[in-house]
Amino acid sequence: MGSGQVTSTSGPFDFQGKHVTVAGLGVSGVPAAKALHARGAVVTVVNDGDDARAREQAAELEALGITVRLGDGSSLPEGTELVVTAPGWQPGKPLFRAAEQAGVPVWGDVELAWRLRGPDAAPWLAVTGTNGKTTTVQMLASILKAAGLRTAAVGNIGVSLLDAVLGEEEYDVLAVELSSYQLHWAPSLRAHSAAVLNLAPDHLDWHGSMEAYARDKGRIYEGNKVACVYNVADKATEDLVREADVEEGCRAIGFTLGAPGPSQLGVVDGILVDRAFVENRQKNAQELAEVSDIHPPAPHNIANALAAAALARAFGVPASAVRDGLRAFRPDAHRIAHVADLDGVAYVDDSKATNTHAAEASLAAYESIVWIAGGLAKGATFDELVAKSAKRLRGAVLIGADRALIRDALARHAPEVPVVDLDRTDTGAMLQAVTEARRLARPGDTVLLAPACASMDMFTNYNQRGDAFAAAVRELGA
Repeated sequence: MGSGQVTSTSGPFDFQGKHVTVAGLGVSGVPAAKALHARGAVVTVVNDGDDARAREQAAELEALGITVRLGDGSSLPEGTELVVTAPGWQPGKPLFRAAEQAGVPVWGDVELAWRLRGPDAAPWLAVTGTNGKTTTVQMLASILKAAGLRTAAVGNIGVSLLDAVLGEEEYDVLAVELSSYQLHWAPSLRAHSAAVLNLAPDHLDWHGSMEAYARDKGRIYEGNKVACVYNVADKATEDLVREADVEEGCRAIGFTLGAPGPSQLGVVDGILVDRAFVENRQKNAQELAEVSDIHPPAPHNIANALAAAALARAFGVPASAVRDGLRAFRPDAHRIAHVADLDGVAYVDDSKATNTHAAEASLAAYESIVWIAGGLAKGATFDELVAKSAKRLRGAVLIGADRALIRDALARHAPEVPVVDLDRTDTGAMLQAVTEARRLARPGDTVLLAPACASMDMFTNYNQRGDAFAAAVRELGA
């Protein structure tokens, strides 16, 4: 970790009369345009799409006096002094190349929210990682609320940071989920404390390389004041801490599913233990909660809880609030959610496991599994996942456009595992998948939907896929 005081570049910014281009409408673009217009900026919104939704949003903004250009997100409007972009817009777009050539800075919506915070604004406890971000941020918010703090879970979780920063509600601290896209466009963000939960290949088409993806994730540690929280089992996260330039006195805090060393949180005999935020951490430890307080107590969810606890403890939260917050928390739907037990077999919906890293964590939570997998692979390979999980598999039922990639990996690394390959994408496909899984399962097994793939080949999103699984289970049970 670099030491020395960080010089933040996030001083006050006078928007009066400034020509600002907002790239993209949607969840972030519309509030950004409104916030800038309200501060006297001359705002032009550019958007690639020109569909009914975009026209509706454009009409709303034009009524305020904001210029909107639909169907042209490539050229930089003349006179632009600042670009504020939606997080999903790729860095290589012509608009950003033009901005770079003109010396025009580019901010994301998170950067804008950071710049618009008042002098007494709530500090941010920030979380990123390939998997587990939303659950960890929600756990963190639950712990902070249990400590009596005014807080909210915001950011990539679907609650606009701009709305949280500019709204009338006052907060003591914010639990902030940040994606790699958002971090890429947030150069001056300086969190109170932050965590990178894990790193695995994802969104490489956007970032261009694993190195660039990791570098953007690592931005979350820049300028941290109290704690940089990393995953002891994932050395890449610790490497990012070492490379970060932080404030004097900021500490590296590890979390582990094993017994913690000094400056770590971990697990001892079913107890979550803190050896980081205690007096004489060489000798002392503080019990925080029991593993049974975590729902569900799968290994990756325990890791999420430890990361959330580390950030809360960095903010000074007492141990009792960690316990109470974890007890009160329930994860969102489609995250290792127990649907039903039929004939001694558990049916579990983890449709949110849309990549191999998430599916690996899900498979590790159960001993004997009939695995329902497949969908859009997004360029992923499955050999490592199958090799690590083979001994747990009773059988596999494969669905979706790229199921052959998983079938081939199973043939290479788990040839003894029976595989059902379903060549259909209609609305009845999930019912057949669950029916086939039930046929393969034995009492004590878990039928696990952990697709390791995106859902858009067959479903609107992972929520609809999980709902279809749960409906199929209920139909069989009836």
